[in-house]
Amino acid sequence: MRLSVHRESWPMKAPFAITGHVFESLESVVVGLEQDGATGRGEGVPVYYLDENARGLLDQIEAIRPQIENGIDRDELQDLLPPGGARNAVDCALWDLEACRTGKTVWELTGIVPSERKTAYTLGIQDTPELMAEQAVRASGYPLLKIKLNGDRPVERVAAIRKARPDAEIVIDANQGFSLSLLRSVLEPFADLGVAMVEQPLPRGGDAELEGLSSPIPLCADESCLHRGELPDALKRYDMINIKLDKTGGLTEALALASEARQAGKGLMVGNMLGTSLSMAPAFVIAQLCDFVDLDGPLNLKSDLPGGMVYRAGKVAAPQTGLWG
Repeated sequence: MRLSVHRESWPMKAPFAITGHVFESLESVVVGLEQDGATGRGEGVPVYYLDENARGLLDQIEAIRPQIENGIDRDELQDLLPPGGARNAVDCALWDLEACRTGKTVWELTGIVPSERKTAYTLGIQDTPELMAEQAVRASGYPLLKIKLNGDRPVERVAAIRKARPDAEIVIDANQGFSLSLLRSVLEPFADLGVAMVEQPLPRGGDAELEGLSSPIPLCADESCLHRGELPDALKRYDMINIKLDKTGGLTEALALASEARQAGKGLMVGNMLGTSLSMAPAFVIAQLCDFVDLDGPLNLKSDLPGGMVYRAGKVAAPQTGLWG
């Protein structure tokens, strides 16, 4: 097996703000695996709140180049790299390579039947509620909006968006930006405004206080549940789990996490750490298992890969032939 790996940078259409971070470009690593005339590709994006960066992901992959080129399978990979963007890139490339070598699609390999899915369109934090409402109007083609919030006037922002988009289904993502007291104060107003879910309200490692909390809206773990090793605590604190392949370290672990969370009676969401269509394609497999889908990463970029994912009428379709899987 021959390995190629390189870094890429994709400019954003505009700076994208969330709690404590502003993205001006997508930094990623792309893995290529060649064997027996077949090629597989995978993209990994750094998990910023774990202090990952593209250089570090590339170094992790280069460190296991001998094992990869000697031939490894997805199960062996789980022990060679930790969960994160590096393992995701290699894992997804191995899935793509298997599809190419066997002539089977990822749907045949997983036994999952694909269908077009409604995807959220994400609104970053703006200076005022009015500016966020303007964003919502510009996203009128998307029936599901994911609203990034922090501790600055969260209810006012949602109220402005709801007034501008009475038709929209709304989910909230606080990206660890609320305190428990703030969360308690906004849950009822959010419910009155028709919010369908609140994602990661409290900081990672500081959310034990959610145990026993009675919420009128489902609460979803994102930063607080990266992989199955963190699922037991999340099950006690959250109603839903947001699965992102860069957190789990690939589609292999993501499928296992989805299965265990469902068996525990939890809802599922699939999200992204930004990314081109090469990141969204394997995440679309998980999307088939989820209640909420947030795979709008390429829509925030100035450009995307040729032959990328197709978005229309607020929905995203299965990967096109030749992209992945």
